[in-house]
Parts: sequence; structure tokens; C-alpha cells
Amino acid sequence: MEFQLSDEHRMLKELTARFVRDELMPLEAGVLDREAKGQGLSLAPEEHARLDEISKTLGLWGLDAPEDVGGSDLPYVAMVGVGEELGRTITPYTLPPDSPNLRMLMATVNERQREAYLAPYVRGETVSAIGISEPGAGADPSAMTTKAVRDGDDWIINGRKIWITRAADADFTILMAVTDTEKRARGGISAFLVDRDAPGFHVLRQIPMIGGQSTYEVVLEDCRVEGWKLLGQEGAGFAPMQIRLGTRRIEMAAWSIGMAQRALDMMVEYAPQRSTFGAPLSERQAIQWWVADAATRIHAARLMTYDCAWKLDQGRDTRVEISMIKAYATEMAWEVVDHAMQTFGAMGMTKELPLQLMASRLRTMRIYDGPTEVHKWVVARNLLGTRK
Repeated sequence: MEFQLSDEHRMLKELTARFVRDELMPLEAGVLDREAKGQGLSLAPEEHARLDEISKTLGLWGLDAPEDVGGSDLPYVAMVGVGEELGRTITPYTLPPDSPNLRMLMATVNERQREAYLAPYVRGETVSAIGISEPGAGADPSAMTTKAVRDGDDWIINGRKIWITRAADADFTILMAVTDTEKRARGGISAFLVDRDAPGFHVLRQIPMIGGQSTYEVVLEDCRVEGWKLLGQEGAGFAPMQIRLGTRRIEMAAWSIGMAQRALDMMVEYAPQRSTFGAPLSERQAIQWWVADAATRIHAARLMTYDCAWKLDQGRDTRVEISMIKAYATEMAWEVVDHAMQTFGAMGMTKELPLQLMASRLRTMRIYDGPTEVHKWVVARNLLGTRK
């Protein structure tokens, strides 16, 4: 049993850490200032372009993409280390391409789709989004009502999707729709590649979220999609969607570990410097326990996440473990960041420190890709044998 990364994956983690430290963290002051002014959580176009150039030069693009389209074909274990380092900063930057949508495409594309969609995506030439949730059908994808029906060789899609990140900027959206109302999640949900200019595809509104983030609602009104843009087999969209969701949940766990570690580091640095009633905070038992508990729980979350990633790389069924780490890591990091904010007192409540954006991000992550309560239910029903 091995409890450390291979030399190759350790070096990648260290490279990502240097990229975060040298390129992303120096941009945090500007990010904080823009968010405080109500300009959202964003980078200036020239900043984003510069980061793209640097990260591509460093070889940080397409890390888990297939080699035959220009990727490095790295396993989940390696990507946990990358995600942990990226989680340490509040600068909003994603190394192209976004892994969850990438993994879903990898599992489903045919040769035509590989050339038209996967390859440009890996090269960083396109942006993708995914439409799963609907008004009234969020944590339960099997309750979706968006329908796709055949019209000759094409498909006509009608419905609404909500909470879509990047919908307004995406070149294409992986869209889930019901193609068999009787089977639904058991063979009646299909995935489609819907281009931004597809007839009948409309971004309805931008939805401001906490922490300067935004999502979108889209409407599909007789949206015509060419037949060859059915992603995978008809009715077989649910399993690849779970690949996408599982990838994001592992990624969220890794981000949570990174955020919690950053918050712990801030507490450890600040507590000896700040004195109250004649003694430094580092001598207060409450602070000591927060620090000890944080270090212990971060260690546990890290081991759990690497274990889950390793099992995925071995081809094992990890549905229970994924729910465990998604629930545990996000809740753990939420409490650690909250304690860090408490340690900093009034300063912890300001928009001058990254803690408030970390807290906002974690608050949304406790809901996105399945609320904590749903993941606990998944674990419990498997243990209790109540799964139907």
C-alpha cells in the first residue's frame, strides 16, 4: 500500500503549486477589489490571456486528456494534486480543458465528434458548458422534463435548464434531455452537443450568485440539433453524466482541501502575532483546538480523496466513496474557513482577505453537484440496503 505520489505526479503537483504562488496569487488583490466593487469574480482579459500563455508553456494544459488529441492522459490521482493546489487561490482560473466535461466527452464521442468537439476542446480553442439541472429538478436529474424527439435525422429539443456555468460564453453545451418518458433514468435520458448558435437555443438570463459568481438559465424552444450530435447512444446518457458528476465531485473535494489548507496556514501565521488580554491567540485553547482539528480533518479528507481517485483509476465502483468525499471535504473546509474568519476577528469579515470568497465558494459547493444531505443519503441507503 503506497501513501505517496509517484515522482512524476509529485513534480506536477509542485509545478502547479509554483504556478499558483507565482502567477495566480499575485492577482488576488485585483480580484478582491473588483468583486468588492460589484464587478463579479473575474480576471481582466489581458490577465486571462497571460495566464493561458504561461500555463500552456509550462505544460499544464490537457493534463487528463487523451494523448491522441494532444493531452497527457494523466490519472485521477495526479489530478487530485493539481486540484488541491488550484484550490489554494481565489483567482478564478481553470487549466484548459475543464476536466468533468472532458471526461464525459472522452467516454462518449465518436470519431466525427472527436475531431469536431473533443480535439479543439483539448487544445483550449473552445469553451463548454453542461445543462443538467432544471427548475424543480436539481439534485434529482431523473426528474428532468426537457424532451428531445426525432424529426427525420435531427432532434427537436424543448425545455429549460438552470444553474449553468459559462452558458453565455460556451461554444457548445452538453445538454441532457429525456428521449423516452417511460424509461427516463433507466435508459431514457440522452446527451446532446448543442452549439451556441443552434436554432431555438437561448440564454434566458444571468443569475447572480454569492461571492461574485454567476450562473445562467437557458430555454430551448424547438431547438434543432443535427442527428450526429447525439453524444453516445440514445437513452444511454445517464451513465456518462455520472462520470462527469463524479469527476467534478472529486475535483471539489481537492479544491476544498486546498482552501482549508490555505485557511489553516493563515491561522497558524496570524495567531502568534495577535494578542488579546495579554496573551497571543496561539496560547488560547479555542484557537489551538481549531488548528488541531483543522489539520486532522484536512489530513483525513486528503487520504480519502486520494483513495477514491486511486480506486477510480483501477476501474472500481466508487459511487459511495465519491459521495463520502464530496460531503465530508466541503463541510470540513466550510468549518475550517469559518474558524479562520473567527480567528481574524473583524478583519476576517472584510473583503480585503480571501477568506470571504473562499467561504462563498464553499457555500455554493455544499449545494452544487448534489447537496451534502443527498450524498449522505446515498451513503446511508447503500449501507442500510434501502436502495431500490
